[in-house]
Amino acid sequence: MTRILLGTMLCLTLAACGGGRSDNRNKGYNTTVAPAFAAGQVARACMASGRKAANVQLCGCVQAVADRDLRGSDQSMAASFFSDPHRAQEIRQSDNPRHEEFWKRYKIFAERAEQTCTGL
Repeated sequence: MTRILLGTMLCLTLAACGGGRSDNRNKGYNTTVAPAFAAGQVARACMASGRKAANVQLCGCVQAVADRDLRGSDQSMAASFFSDPHRAQEIRQSDNPRHEEFWKRYKIFAERAEQTCTGL
């Protein structure tokens, strides 16, 4: 169960395989157009992950969404999930209020990355 949940969250972030749209749920965030390529720690971790779906365009798109939705410290934690997937599970299950708040932001980020980076 743990691996399935973790795999799902990582796939949402990396595979980004959903349709884009802009509506109230996204608070005006335009998910119909992939943002310009971005470089950063999330993109580097994505490229280094060794996953089949990883490519410069996808990882750059995910980074651009991270730049919009995640703080610098959030990006560091999210990037660490690529090399240590168990860390994501620990953070998700943590009773630490900071981890709980991070996980809320991370879920929103993962959903937007999925919607925005479709087909890259």
